Amino acid sequence: MHLFSRLKADASGDWASYVEHQFVHELGTGELPKSSFRHYLVQDYLFLIQFARAYALGIYKSPTPQDMRQSLEGVKAIMDVELDLHLELCASWGMSREDIENAPEAAQTIAYTRFVLEAGMAGDLLDLQVALAPCIIGYAEIGKGLAEKHGQTLDGNPYKRWIEEYSGSTYQNLAAEFGAWIDATAGVYLTEARVPRLRKLFAKASQLEADFWQMGLEAS
Repeated sequence: MHLFSRLKADASGDWASYVEHQFVHELGTGELPKSSFRHYLVQDYLFLIQFARAYALGIYKSPTPQDMRQSLEGVKAIMDVELDLHLELCASWGMSREDIENAPEAAQTIAYTRFVLEAGMAGDLLDLQVALAPCIIGYAEIGKGLAEKHGQTLDGNPYKRWIEEYSGSTYQNLAAEFGAWIDATAGVYLTEARVPRLRKLFAKASQLEADFWQMGLEAS
């Protein structure tokens, strides 16, 4: 079994609370209040800035040049693709780059991003990857699931662009490559003695993802 699949199965309750959250459901139906989505977008932009730093930490923690290149690609994907998507969506709703970058970080944003950075600083590359995995692979699972369930009704959905981004082949391939990278790293670092710690990291990151959705939902 792939390490991600094993951790996901071990944390099935926490995982379900994240990928099946009411925020996700309302994204798919288009019923999510726009104020909730705007708040989420701003906080996710701030989150991604810290996530890019976590990937940069991955460069330092990488044992091989290939791992360093993989970490660098993660930084570039965030800085050159995902942040631009958020700016595009925010601009369509009247928010400028300055509005977003000067917004205060919510407590949930701080809790999640600092957790990921601490996991990487205290551990090795595998610890960092496991802390990153719920976000990277989870968004691919959510995007694909929403597209499959609501694909015939997306034309009237205000969140169509978001769903298409994360269900699209570019992001799906990125997530698949990340899963393969975790397995390659596990082949070097993983022992059964480490599994309980990795399980805790994965479960906590999934809980923090659910908290992030809840933050957006309560902003309506």
